[in-house]
Parts: sequence; structure tokens; C-alpha cells
Amino acid sequence: MKLLLVLSSDDTYSNIAHFVKPLGFELIRYNHVLKAMDNIDEIEPSAIIISARDFPRHWKTMVQFVRNERSKEICPIIILKGSNFPQEETHKASFLGVSGIVTEAMDNTAEIDRLQGILSRYLPVDEKRRSKRFNAEPWQRIGFVFNRPQDSVLVTGEIKTISTGGLSLLPDNPSLMKDIFLDMELTECSLRTGDTILSPVCRVARTGRTVSMQFLSFSDNEIEILKSYLESLPLMEAGIGEKTRSG
Repeated sequence: MKLLLVLSSDDTYSNIAHFVKPLGFELIRYNHVLKAMDNIDEIEPSAIIISARDFPRHWKTMVQFVRNERSKEICPIIILKGSNFPQEETHKASFLGVSGIVTEAMDNTAEIDRLQGILSRYLPVDEKRRSKRFNAEPWQRIGFVFNRPQDSVLVTGEIKTISTGGLSLLPDNPSLMKDIFLDMELTECSLRTGDTILSPVCRVARTGRTVSMQFLSFSDNEIEILKSYLESLPLMEAGIGEKTRSG
């Protein structure tokens, strides 16, 4: 997957690269809008990020150019805005088909989460996460906890979605996540699937209000246990529904 970055600042490029490379992108950078437009067919980007601060007039030209042949679903476009980005420009971006607007400084977790969330919403950002994802329900008896690497404090939360590649978690106590960073490896994790407790090694794939974890490895045949359990969920749900109707 190719992510086209159209921006002038080296610092911004390094910042963006730090937050999106773990998602599996090949980064291609252009310092000039017109050159990027000339090569768009050759690049065939999966997504585009362009700085409105660096190109206050030409970002609209590029968005229109891309949208003539590539829809939001095929190629999301993210605008990086500076401190001076009027509400009128936001309306124009929406009208032209921009997928999202993020503050270029990305100096807080909300902005980082917004950037990663936009890309995750439109793109299959990781091969493992292309496996079927299930919304977690109480009857499934699925749970996840981990120990913080710094001090072994136990972090709990509510699983929102899960697949054989990873899960998304809403922490019970967000303050415990302040020292949990993108790409951090977590070796002391416990994943409950029904009556079985698994011990995956995880990588933090996304931070913010909801945290995404990628499963790096399992002990012995635990991945097969997880796969079998997830594959059984539709049948289990059907059985619950049948009991409800008959009861």
C-alpha cells in the first residue's frame, strides 16, 4: 500500500512517518503539488496526505484532480491544517471530497488518533487485520488485560472488536494508558476466550480513546484455539437466538 505525502516540511514528514509506518504503508513524498499530480497514475496511491499550510491554494486543485477519477473509498485524502485554517476552508474541503482534516503539528493523542482512524476506516491497513472481525458481545465471554511494561500495573478494558489478527480495546482507566505508546510491545497479556485463557504477545497498533492491539505471537497452539473459538461464534449466536425464540 502506498501513501502519498505532499508537503514541504521535513519535520512534518518525520512526524507523519512515525505514526503511519506501523500501519504498513510505503511512503512516497513530493515537495510540489504539480509534480505529484503528474505522477498520480504511476504511483497509484492507496491514500494521500497533503499540507494545506504548505500549499494554501493548490491543495484544492489536487483534491479536485484526484476526485475526478478516484472516490473516497478508493483513495482517501487527508488535509493537514495549520493554525490559520478558516471554517470556510473546512466547508470547501468537505464539498470537494476530503476524507478528514488533521492539525499538522499532531501534538496531542486526539489528532494522532484521528489520523490513524481515518486511514483505518478506509483501508485494510494490515494483512492480519483483514481477517474477519467480530464485534464483542457479553455472551461471548471474551476479555483482555495486560501489565504495563514500566511498572506491571494491570490495565483492563472492554473489547470492542476482535479477530485472529488483533483487537480494539476501550480502557477502563484511560489515565493508565499515558505511558503506552504506538508500536510498544506488550509481553504480559491475557486474552479470555470462553473458558480458555490465552497469552498473546501484542503490539500497540493504534492509540487514543480506543486502543488497537496487533497479536504478534501466541504460545503453542493458542492461535488455533482463538481461530476455532471465533469461527464458532456465529453458531453460538444462532443457538442463543433459537433459545430466545423458543423460550
